[in-house]
Amino acid sequence: MAQFNSSSLKKIGVFTSGGDAPGMNAAIRSVVRAAISSKLEIEAVLQGYKGMLKGEFAPLNLRSVANTIQRGGTFIKTGRSPEFHQPEQRQKAADHLRARGIQALVCIGGDGSFTGAHLLWKEQGIPYVGVPGTIDNDIYGTDVTIGFDTAVNTALEAIDRIRDTAASHDRLFIVEVMGRNSGFIALDVGLAGGAEAVFIPESPLPVEAVIDKIQAGVKGGKTSSILIAAEGQKPGRAYDLAESIRKKSGFEAKVCILGHIQRGGAPTAADRILGSRLGAHAVDLLHQGVCDVMAGVRNGQLINLDMSQCLAQRKVIPQGYLDLVDRLR
Repeated sequence: MAQFNSSSLKKIGVFTSGGDAPGMNAAIRSVVRAAISSKLEIEAVLQGYKGMLKGEFAPLNLRSVANTIQRGGTFIKTGRSPEFHQPEQRQKAADHLRARGIQALVCIGGDGSFTGAHLLWKEQGIPYVGVPGTIDNDIYGTDVTIGFDTAVNTALEAIDRIRDTAASHDRLFIVEVMGRNSGFIALDVGLAGGAEAVFIPESPLPVEAVIDKIQAGVKGGKTSSILIAAEGQKPGRAYDLAESIRKKSGFEAKVCILGHIQRGGAPTAADRILGSRLGAHAVDLLHQGVCDVMAGVRNGQLINLDMSQCLAQRKVIPQGYLDLVDRLR
């Protein structure tokens, strides 16, 4: 945890970076209203690091965030910026921030976004607090990230509908959810949706073992099955799984890829509350002169974690969930 002199803090900035997540607008709204209640000016950095490099800013006030808490996505826009990996570009971004009078930042995003903000602090002395906003729930140190609950519930609603068709036609379905390097969505959806098996990057499951489960179910009178797969490094991985199952067992599997529908839509109450809590907490930390930390939640309590620790460690999938999926199949 780093400290900075916040006695002269007058203006802060807020930005969203990386993939959008439901609940980001709730967090932005909270940052804005908490800042104003603390007598701070607040500006948006539009389109994340891309906008920071272009010098694209917009003043925010109470009316700017009216009627936003229920909206998905991020109204101040987001994006990815490979250019920000270069030190000279981070210098340019810092110059733009200083020229605008922005003295500290609230960064809402995932580990890539946090890495950029951490480097901006280390190299340019721009204080910041990170707020974890990603549907993947893969940020170390916080129990849950903004957007995860909505993504799980969106996927679960689709899977419940697919199960109706699977049961009606005695079919095997493989449903692919998002999660390139993280199986948290797949695991929660698999458990809540009564899946027979879950394929996740952190704990590879042999196709042969899944075939054995399906065959055992068939012998027991089961006529339909749902498998959940995280997309992994290549979206469309479910098609490879379906082909492998067909070749090794003869079972024909239908594939449904949910894709980006999991990112959109109105955030759940849980994500609105989480975004509101973490946004205000981030402002409070900056007001106290605390920076280079992530604002998170653990066991229901607000916490802050040193960003170096947050970035250095990987969040671990709960093995108990995997065991329970297998036990309840």
